[in-house]
Amino acid sequence: MIEENRVLRQLVGKRPRLDDAQRRRLAVKGRALGRRRLAELCSIVTADTILRWYRRLVAQKYDGSAKRKSAGRPRRDDARELVLTMARENPTWGYTRIRGALTNLGVDLGRSTIARILEEAGLTPAPERGERTRWSTFLKSHWHSRAAADFFTVEVLSLRGLVRYHVFFVIELTTRRVEIAAVRHAPDGAFMEQVARNLTDVTDGFLRGKRYLILDRDPLYTKAFRRTLREAGVKPLLLPTRSPNLNAFAERFVLSVKSECLNRIIPLSEAHLRYILRQYAQHYHLERNHQGLDNALIESRASPANTNGRVVRRTRLGGFLSFYQRAA
Repeated sequence: MIEENRVLRQLVGKRPRLDDAQRRRLAVKGRALGRRRLAELCSIVTADTILRWYRRLVAQKYDGSAKRKSAGRPRRDDARELVLTMARENPTWGYTRIRGALTNLGVDLGRSTIARILEEAGLTPAPERGERTRWSTFLKSHWHSRAAADFFTVEVLSLRGLVRYHVFFVIELTTRRVEIAAVRHAPDGAFMEQVARNLTDVTDGFLRGKRYLILDRDPLYTKAFRRTLREAGVKPLLLPTRSPNLNAFAERFVLSVKSECLNRIIPLSEAHLRYILRQYAQHYHLERNHQGLDNALIESRASPANTNGRVVRRTRLGGFLSFYQRAA
């Protein structure tokens, strides 16, 4: 038999390649012969190779991994992040409440495990955690009732030369909606008092439903202006001196309107300036994505029926402002 194998290898010219079925047959026969007899008879492959094939054959017979369910307890790292996220975002939730919320997501953790995860992260139990409200949570819960106001100036090139105009605007903190409330060359106290009446109008005033208005200490916010706000139920919140960061949303709008629009266009009259601001306000609300709103639009249009149409560029102000839409 050994000599036959040698002759066969000489005729083939190289070591034969065996498939799985052939290995299986050799493994079954080789196991019955034993290591010593295999060493005497085998010349195609070694005895150790045949025995290794046999052990693999046995392991495959009892391999139940294909029938094993993939579901089970999640990795502790993934479950830990879920527990910490729920505890931080919901300070009043105790261990049982967190466990119930995890069960809704198909995650099974015991109360003691949840308690240990929170303790390792330095988070206190629910009663103590609920008494310590974070500033970010507190402010966000009150944003819907707050707005901010500010001025910025624009130089208009007119027949009389450069004329400085004051632009007064109000911004809603939750939605970032902006109202250009006034454009005036030389605003005075009486003018600002009328602006306050317009903003608090019970029918269409921008501050309707607001309780607080953040203001800096500009002298244009006169006592009459602030009194008109209070009479309408809007409390002025005066910022400390030299604290622009406390009115960050308003400051950000000033940066946007100047860098994206006003710094690139020369207003030639008050009417022209009003037109520029009106066009930018429409672009700002309808066509410009805002990072502070998860890169979404303030006022999104309905989804177009045609999602495969050709993409076209739309522009405002001669191309300084652009956006993209699907062609009809």
